[in-house]
Amino acid sequence: MAQPSASRPDTPVTGSSLNEEGAAGKTTISSVVVQKVAGLATREVTGIHALGGGVSRAFGAIRERIPGSGTVTTSGVSVEVGDKQAAIDLDVVVEYGARIVDVARAVRRNVIGQVEQITGLEVIEVNIAVNDIHLPDENGGETETSRVE
Repeated sequence: MAQPSASRPDTPVTGSSLNEEGAAGKTTISSVVVQKVAGLATREVTGIHALGGGVSRAFGAIRERIPGSGTVTTSGVSVEVGDKQAAIDLDVVVEYGARIVDVARAVRRNVIGQVEQITGLEVIEVNIAVNDIHLPDENGGETETSRVE
Protein backbone atom coordinates (compact mmCIF):
# COMPACT_ATOMS: atom_id res chain seq x y z
CA MET A 1 0.00 0.00 0.00
CA ALA A 2 1.49 3.34 -1.04
CA GLN A 3 1.56 6.13 1.50
CA PRO A 4 0.96 9.81 0.72
CA SER A 5 4.09 11.79 -0.02
CA ALA A 6 3.56 14.04 3.00
CA SER A 7 6.37 14.47 5.51
CA ARG A 8 4.23 12.91 8.24
CA PRO A 9 2.09 9.89 7.37
CA ASP A 10 -0.57 10.77 10.00
CA THR A 11 -1.23 14.19 8.43
CA PRO A 12 -4.05 14.18 5.87
CA VAL A 13 -3.07 15.35 2.38
CA THR A 14 -6.38 17.13 1.76
CA GLY A 15 -5.93 19.80 4.48
CA SER A 16 -6.59 23.34 3.25
CA SER A 17 -5.68 25.41 6.30
CA LEU A 18 -2.57 27.57 6.12
CA ASN A 19 -1.22 26.73 9.54
CA GLU A 20 -2.53 23.34 10.54
CA GLU A 21 -1.92 22.01 14.00
CA GLY A 22 0.98 19.58 13.95
CA ALA A 23 2.43 20.98 10.72
CA ALA A 24 6.19 21.09 10.30
CA GLY A 25 6.25 24.90 10.06
CA LYS A 26 4.27 28.11 9.63
CA THR A 27 3.22 29.73 6.35
CA THR A 28 2.75 33.49 6.14
CA ILE A 29 1.38 35.39 3.17
CA SER A 30 2.42 38.99 2.57
CA SER A 31 -0.22 41.65 2.09
CA VAL A 32 1.43 42.48 -1.27
CA VAL A 33 0.58 38.98 -2.51
CA VAL A 34 -3.08 39.41 -1.56
CA GLN A 35 -3.10 42.90 -3.13
CA LYS A 36 -1.78 41.58 -6.43
CA VAL A 37 -4.18 38.63 -6.56
CA ALA A 38 -7.15 40.89 -5.72
CA GLY A 39 -6.06 43.49 -8.29
CA LEU A 40 -5.71 40.94 -11.07
CA ALA A 41 -9.03 39.29 -10.15
CA THR A 42 -10.75 42.70 -10.26
CA ARG A 43 -9.33 43.56 -13.68
CA GLU A 44 -10.67 40.25 -15.08
CA VAL A 45 -14.28 41.39 -14.58
CA THR A 46 -16.11 42.87 -17.56
CA GLY A 47 -17.17 46.44 -16.83
CA ILE A 48 -14.06 47.41 -14.85
CA HIS A 49 -12.04 50.08 -16.61
CA ALA A 50 -9.34 50.73 -13.99
CA LEU A 51 -8.38 50.48 -10.35
CA GLY A 52 -7.67 53.46 -8.12
CA GLY A 53 -8.92 56.99 -7.71
CA GLY A 54 -7.89 59.93 -9.85
CA VAL A 55 -4.67 60.68 -7.94
CA SER A 56 -3.43 57.10 -7.75
CA ARG A 57 -4.18 56.60 -11.47
CA ALA A 58 -2.20 59.75 -12.32
CA PHE A 59 0.79 58.55 -10.29
CA GLY A 60 0.43 55.11 -11.89
CA ALA A 61 0.52 56.61 -15.38
CA ILE A 62 3.70 58.51 -14.50
CA ARG A 63 5.29 55.45 -12.88
CA GLU A 64 4.58 53.29 -15.94
CA ARG A 65 6.62 55.69 -18.09
CA ILE A 66 9.72 55.32 -15.91
CA PRO A 67 11.97 52.58 -17.33
CA GLY A 68 12.36 49.61 -15.00
CA SER A 69 9.52 50.59 -12.69
CA GLY A 70 7.14 47.92 -14.00
CA THR A 71 3.39 48.20 -13.93
CA VAL A 72 1.30 49.15 -10.96
CA THR A 73 -0.72 46.11 -9.96
CA THR A 74 -1.70 47.19 -6.46
CA SER A 75 -3.04 50.67 -7.20
CA GLY A 76 -6.55 51.00 -5.81
CA VAL A 77 -6.25 47.86 -3.67
CA SER A 78 -5.70 47.88 0.08
CA VAL A 79 -5.81 44.82 2.29
CA GLU A 80 -5.57 43.68 5.86
CA VAL A 81 -4.11 40.21 6.24
CA GLY A 82 -4.17 38.10 9.39
CA ASP A 83 -3.08 34.53 10.03
CA LYS A 84 -6.25 33.01 8.56
CA GLN A 85 -8.35 35.86 7.15
CA ALA A 86 -8.12 38.85 4.82
CA ALA A 87 -10.21 41.98 4.26
CA ILE A 88 -9.97 43.82 0.94
CA ASP A 89 -10.85 47.38 -0.10
CA LEU A 90 -11.05 48.27 -3.81
CA ASP A 91 -11.29 51.65 -5.56
CA VAL A 92 -12.56 51.12 -9.10
CA VAL A 93 -13.57 52.96 -12.25
CA VAL A 94 -16.49 51.36 -14.08
CA GLU A 95 -17.16 51.50 -17.83
CA TYR A 96 -20.12 53.69 -18.81
CA GLY A 97 -23.18 51.58 -19.53
CA ALA A 98 -22.23 48.75 -17.19
CA ARG A 99 -24.67 48.11 -14.38
CA ILE A 100 -22.66 49.00 -11.27
CA VAL A 101 -24.51 46.62 -8.96
CA ASP A 102 -23.81 43.66 -11.26
CA VAL A 103 -20.17 44.66 -11.77
CA ALA A 104 -19.65 44.99 -8.00
CA ARG A 105 -21.24 41.58 -7.41
CA ALA A 106 -19.04 39.98 -10.08
CA VAL A 107 -15.90 41.66 -8.69
CA ARG A 108 -16.70 40.51 -5.16
CA ARG A 109 -17.31 36.93 -6.32
CA ASN A 110 -14.15 36.79 -8.45
CA VAL A 111 -11.88 38.40 -5.84
CA ILE A 112 -13.11 36.16 -3.03
CA GLY A 113 -12.77 33.05 -5.20
CA GLN A 114 -9.28 33.85 -6.49
CA VAL A 115 -7.83 35.03 -3.16
CA GLU A 116 -9.23 32.05 -1.25
CA GLN A 117 -8.14 29.57 -3.91
CA ILE A 118 -4.61 30.94 -4.37
CA THR A 119 -3.74 31.92 -0.79
CA GLY A 120 -5.93 29.67 1.35
CA LEU A 121 -7.00 32.71 3.40
CA GLU A 122 -10.67 33.26 4.21
CA VAL A 123 -11.85 36.57 2.73
CA ILE A 124 -14.21 38.10 5.28
CA GLU A 125 -15.15 41.20 3.28
CA VAL A 126 -14.57 42.98 -0.02
CA ASN A 127 -15.49 46.68 0.09
CA ILE A 128 -15.83 48.35 -3.30
CA ALA A 129 -15.78 52.12 -3.85
CA VAL A 130 -16.79 53.20 -7.36
CA ASN A 131 -14.87 56.47 -7.83
CA ASP A 132 -15.60 57.25 -11.45
CA ILE A 133 -17.26 56.13 -14.66
CA HIS A 134 -15.15 55.90 -17.80
CA LEU A 135 -16.83 57.47 -20.81
CA PRO A 136 -16.04 56.07 -24.28
CA ASP A 137 -14.48 59.34 -25.55
CA GLU A 138 -12.14 59.82 -22.53
CA ASN A 139 -8.38 59.25 -22.78
CA GLY A 140 -8.17 59.42 -26.57
CA GLY A 141 -10.59 56.54 -27.09
CA GLU A 142 -13.16 57.25 -29.74
CA THR A 143 -12.53 60.70 -31.24
CA GLU A 144 -14.96 62.71 -33.32
CA THR A 145 -13.91 63.79 -36.77
CA SER A 146 -14.10 67.48 -37.47
CA ARG A 147 -17.01 68.71 -39.56
CA VAL A 148 -14.86 71.37 -41.17
CA GLU A 149 -11.56 71.12 -43.00
